[in-house]
Amino acid sequence: MPEGHTLFRLARDLRDRFAGRVVSVTSPQGRFVEAAALLDGTEVVDAESWGKHLFLEFAQQRHVHVHLGLYGRFDLHDGAPPPPVGQVRLRLATLDEPANAPVSDPVGDPGLTAGRASYGDLRGATACELVTPEQVGSVLARLGPDPLRADADWTRAWASVSRSRAPIGALLMDQAVLAGVGNVYRAEVLFRHRLHPLRPGSALRRAQFESLWQDLVVLMAEGARLGRIDTVHAAPMPAQLALRAGAGEVDTAGGRVYVYRRQGEPCYVCGSRIRTEVLAGRNLFWCPRCQPKPRARATTQGR
Repeated sequence: MPEGHTLFRLARDLRDRFAGRVVSVTSPQGRFVEAAALLDGTEVVDAESWGKHLFLEFAQQRHVHVHLGLYGRFDLHDGAPPPPVGQVRLRLATLDEPANAPVSDPVGDPGLTAGRASYGDLRGATACELVTPEQVGSVLARLGPDPLRADADWTRAWASVSRSRAPIGALLMDQAVLAGVGNVYRAEVLFRHRLHPLRPGSALRRAQFESLWQDLVVLMAEGARLGRIDTVHAAPMPAQLALRAGAGEVDTAGGRVYVYRRQGEPCYVCGSRIRTEVLAGRNLFWCPRCQPKPRARATTQGR
């Protein structure tokens, strides 16, 4: 499932291509056809994400709520749209004249410019629905703070974590506690802070959680900028995570991670074998030496 940095980047790209422009809205697949007819020929006002949720705002306070789920994709392209291929739930295409002077993407994506003819195809999403501002508010009310949002208040997440004896590995994935973190960032940030994923939330100190949150802010912003997750080479590097000689080089896929899906492989820091275990239907990944198992008496500590 795409994590929060993917949705943040997608919202930015949709905003750069379509905000302030009149668009054609269709549903070649037919599952969004009535709502598409209401939006067709209107202006896109904005696009933003909150955690793993995407919101497209159109004129007259109409909003499209998208959740990509496990298999959803929203592919954006330059140029006039060709005939749709496959199960396209929603297609956006610009109708107005391109601007005379394209503006380069501010985060350095050389393939994206504002003002060009553009189109986007949404496929396989779990949710694609036309909603009111009140319904948008209801969705947001169910979500915790998002590390990628400037208005996020980490103390809201801390209030939930500090009261819970659930494992921190489960709490980080609970979107009502903290929005946008998925299995990769969960595994990686816990490793970077030497926290075992089964440690109870109430056993963390406030300063520990604040440091973990600030690391997520940096890691996820870097993921949104680059379009990939690289936690091994991301700065600032925790001092205790000095790499062993020859470990952690970037591979041909781009980023490199410490523990995610590396079960049985040697830890880049200590050489121990990475372990895995299922928690709430998702696989945990951790290093037994760098992330020692919490003692049975580890309960609520000083805040």
